[in-house]
Amino acid sequence: MLINCVAYEKGSKLADIPVADISEYIARPGCFVWVALSDATAAELDEMREEFDLHELAVEDARNGHQRPKIEEYGQSLFAVMQLLEPDPDRPGHFNQGEVDVFVGPNYVLSVRNRSTQGFLGVRGRCEREPELLKHGAGFVLYALMDAVVDRYFPVIEALEAELDAVELQIFTHRAARDNIKQLYGLKQRVMDVKHTVAPLLEAVSKLYGGRVPQICAGSQEYFRDVADHLVRINGLIDGMRDTIATAMQVNLALVAIDENEVTKRLAAWASIFAICTAFAGIWGMNFEHMPELKWQYGYPAAILLMVCVCSYVYHRFRRAGWL
Repeated sequence: MLINCVAYEKGSKLADIPVADISEYIARPGCFVWVALSDATAAELDEMREEFDLHELAVEDARNGHQRPKIEEYGQSLFAVMQLLEPDPDRPGHFNQGEVDVFVGPNYVLSVRNRSTQGFLGVRGRCEREPELLKHGAGFVLYALMDAVVDRYFPVIEALEAELDAVELQIFTHRAARDNIKQLYGLKQRVMDVKHTVAPLLEAVSKLYGGRVPQICAGSQEYFRDVADHLVRINGLIDGMRDTIATAMQVNLALVAIDENEVTKRLAAWASIFAICTAFAGIWGMNFEHMPELKWQYGYPAAILLMVCVCSYVYHRFRRAGWL
């Protein structure tokens, strides 16, 4: 679906134009066209391929979707794939994953957004409010889109950190070991999904500043370096969360082992106490003809009293030792 198609010249907006006039405007010196599509059909992509002379391999990647974040050069043009992470309002700590494919040439920008409810109208407005920067052309637009995508990662990171804090608190309160492990593994999976989104993009952005860079991005290197700094920060937060999750799992398992050890000690203490009774009963229950106290009038209550006294003594010793 076509969102908008706008022509710009020398940092200023010329007009919203029909798709059929794209070739006319991109032929004008100092002019570039910015087209935005959402969940584009194969026919729309084919039409854009003809208008902008896009590389067939890049169009095929955009058509198939579900690509790894990357930036590829095709002659004088670039093809960038970025994954979109948007917090799920119905499930705190979860997020919806989309994708935006950006085709960038010397005189055009084509963004194709898929499986996402948040558009980039704010990015267009920001660029139009900064005509001095928009004079850099398609390279600055690519930066603005990339910066908007990366900024959307931060709320996701904050939600994951909040969920991790809640699980850590639960480990030391509720002690529901199975539920804690289940939540931690689910959280770890989502953190890894973010990692797989951020790490490849960080590697790709490093191609756009310092050293040999595509000509389209030559005037915007410092801006792409700023995006890379944000990605490095996010990547560090992700690594920190991964380490914390691993530590939380170990702590949870250690607490489970401690609880099991406490139960084992209690069972062992009670087993020792009842073993004393069993020993006395076993000795006096032997069927020998000549045994002391068998004919004594107070033999039975004395035996019971002896067992109670010994068991009580052993019980208090276990209590003092912290086993009971």
